[in-house]
Amino acid sequence: MLGASCASIFWPGAFIFALPGILGPYWQDQLHVGRAAIGRSLFFVLAGVGLFMFLTGRCQERYGPRPLVFLGALICGGSTILAGHATSIAWIYVWAFMMGVSSSLVYIPTLTVVQKWYPARRGLVSGLVNMSFGFSAAMMSPLFSWSLARLGVAAMTLLFGLCALIFGLLSAGFVRSPQEPSIAASGPPPPQPPAVSPGESIRTSAFWLIWFTWVFAGAGGISMVTLSTSFGLAQGLAMGEAILILTAFNVTNGLSRLLSGYLSDRVGRNLTMTVAFLGAGSAYLLMSCVHHLWAWAILASIVGFAFGTLFAVSGPLISDCFGLKHFGTIFGLIFTAYGFFSGAFGPWLSGHVLDHKEGNFKIVFFYLGAGFLMAALFIWFARPRRA
Repeated sequence: MLGASCASIFWPGAFIFALPGILGPYWQDQLHVGRAAIGRSLFFVLAGVGLFMFLTGRCQERYGPRPLVFLGALICGGSTILAGHATSIAWIYVWAFMMGVSSSLVYIPTLTVVQKWYPARRGLVSGLVNMSFGFSAAMMSPLFSWSLARLGVAAMTLLFGLCALIFGLLSAGFVRSPQEPSIAASGPPPPQPPAVSPGESIRTSAFWLIWFTWVFAGAGGISMVTLSTSFGLAQGLAMGEAILILTAFNVTNGLSRLLSGYLSDRVGRNLTMTVAFLGAGSAYLLMSCVHHLWAWAILASIVGFAFGTLFAVSGPLISDCFGLKHFGTIFGLIFTAYGFFSGAFGPWLSGHVLDHKEGNFKIVFFYLGAGFLMAALFIWFARPRRA
């Protein structure tokens, strides 16, 4: 079941975190748009996430996880196949929105069921699912780039869209909740917090501290998807070299999700996230001060580590604060911060700044770094209520 959950979320992660960075320069050239228009594509991804995370959480309580994961796989593969025939940037925005919807339909159910199956290792198993979501892009970025050069956009999206469709539908059939709490696979669970309703959760300080953390850390993390390659090209790198920055970001974006999830079970959720966000804020502030590919790749990897930590540890922290009974709904409410505000504050705004300030990345890196530092402060104080 854990393997099926990881396989289900693999392709949405690969497409969201890799394709905009790789196809961004192509879209600019073929569709005659600027950086702001490309950055706006990630805004539509997050808009789809923001709208459907909450709805997915509610539907999961009524219909169960499996039908939602099936639907998410259909949308993921089908919309990517159609994206290869885009003739305008509006077409790309539709694809981006549908990818946000797809990831919502798969992410909430898989994250919920693994925590139910392994209640004593919620951080670790959440990290594994999130690692599949983030690390998939690091695995697929070089293959996407190679296929684009040799097959063209239409053939490439057809090939990988079909892969997503077939493997997504097969793995969805194995995603299910345990029949009884007593058969959960990780042994006796630790003491669980009392279930908190969605209405009660929004009246707590922990909810809003986590919500604002997602605004600022989410913006800084998702922005690197498009900024990495465009920054590398602006520094005179070839496309193959610029993709190394994106790949470094995606490697740690994936691997950190397992490591951070494991560490959060040992040293605490708040400490794990705070340290990661402080590192990412510092990395962004240093990004325009160094002048070597290896240095840019290292700094991008630190941002990727923090972004992966945000995904891996937020779920267990939310269930620590509010319980698992309404986890999907409450997580969906918090994800509105990522869906409606991170995209605007991150990729969209950074694209406008670069278009109107003649590609001045220093301004963009400064405000994204400051956002990560604010997120570190917020998450430090976002703690479960004392009994």
